[in-house]
Amino acid sequence: MIGHYAAEFERDQGCTEAEWLAWLPGAVRGHALTLSRPGGGARVDIDTGTLDLAWHALPPRQIALVRLPRLAIRFRFVGVDEDARQRFMRYFDLYMQRGGG
Repeated sequence: MIGHYAAEFERDQGCTEAEWLAWLPGAVRGHALTLSRPGGGARVDIDTGTLDLAWHALPPRQIALVRLPRLAIRFRFVGVDEDARQRFMRYFDLYMQRGGG
């Protein structure tokens, strides 16, 4: 999802929690990352603000016989200016893209 990123939004991510946790350090591009609680939360320091992430498993998406894992992810930026938020999310989304044509 490339475009404008609000200060708070939710989305589905097509992965398991283990995959999400493996990808997250690279996606935050060197920003300090703190896992705040097992099974569903993290904080990312961005300039003088933070990004609070919260997630939980959703039922898998099923297409015919294929079952795809999903996580519901909540993004909440606090004290991060518009330009920094847009830059961060553009990189984050490009990093998190998997597969495709």
